[in-house]
Amino acid sequence: MPHDHPSHSHEGMSPSGHPYRADNDTALTYWQRMEIAVRELLVEKGAVTPEEVARQIDTMDARSPANGAAVVARAWVDPDFKARLLQDASAASREMGFDIGPLRLIAVENTESVHNLIVCTLCSCYPRNLLGLPPDWYKTRAYRSRAVIEPRAVLREFGVELPDHVQVRVHDSTADMRYVVLPARPAGTEGLDEAELAALVTRDSMIGTGLPRTP
Repeated sequence: MPHDHPSHSHEGMSPSGHPYRADNDTALTYWQRMEIAVRELLVEKGAVTPEEVARQIDTMDARSPANGAAVVARAWVDPDFKARLLQDASAASREMGFDIGPLRLIAVENTESVHNLIVCTLCSCYPRNLLGLPPDWYKTRAYRSRAVIEPRAVLREFGVELPDHVQVRVHDSTADMRYVVLPARPAGTEGLDEAELAALVTRDSMIGTGLPRTP
């Protein structure tokens, strides 16, 4: 999508009537030109309307790690929901109102003896509907290769030092299958409600490169 820089951008109007912003100082990339061309063609052919495009963009922008944090917090307080999440994370997420599309979502649980780490070795497949956009480091070749070859070293670089008895399991996402980590509930949180628990869940803890915050 074209970048929006208020101090340098101007409002443009496409032939279809769909507004978009363009940066005066930076030429559009190949992919930005392709996005505009495909969008304009779809609007011209009547496949979508400019309003539908705008609504979909708003929906995508609203996705954030807060969605996943809400799912994790629910699993922490509701054993039946946790069981459904581990059995079918796609259905459990939809149960909470998060539409993850046609892909298969798998939740993997961190325990006292197992720590899970998520990666996509081919590109950057990621549960965006629950976690928002992937962090830049998740897409780097270094992370994609080293997470598989030396996961403990990678975790140490993120500040996660695991005891020797804890097994690290690396899960490789695909275009059709994504993973999300159900981190262990922090100690001392028995008196917190669901919203307070969700505030402890970090994006990295749902990837496996981090742990939840402590109260």
